[in-house]
Amino acid sequence: MKSNSDFGGWRSVLVLVCAASIGLSGCATVKTAAAPAGQAASTMEKAGPDLNKLTLTDKAVERLGVTTVKVTKGEGSPLQVPYGSLVYDANGKTWVYTNPEPRTYIRAAVTVDKIADNKVQLQSGPPAGTDVVTVGAAELFGAEFGTKGH
Repeated sequence: MKSNSDFGGWRSVLVLVCAASIGLSGCATVKTAAAPAGQAASTMEKAGPDLNKLTLTDKAVERLGVTTVKVTKGEGSPLQVPYGSLVYDANGKTWVYTNPEPRTYIRAAVTVDKIADNKVQLQSGPPAGTDVVTVGAAELFGAEFGTKGH
């Protein structure tokens, strides 16, 4: 019988996550997606003082089912995104994940004006035309901060 840590050539990948952007000190090791031995499911590097750039493998993007849309001009506000794009941190701050290049995701702060009919009108956020994640944003947040599912 094979162990969970080496099942059919797959092994669990550990990612070191620093949570400086939410005011926690130190770092935590978190378990993320499985990947073939020797290949990380994702990598993380700094994208700014409090932001990380996540880069996923093609397989990780496929498994998460990540989809994106472009930020559009809002009705009565400058910007609009689908409700599924929003993620909330522990302090209630709202974010979206931008997709500046293939398989690369960076969290961006947004200020919500109102939510209606599954559309979020933003007071501020990434400019119109920016690709944002609509499916998989919560999983990216979990990968970035080590949130574990049940």
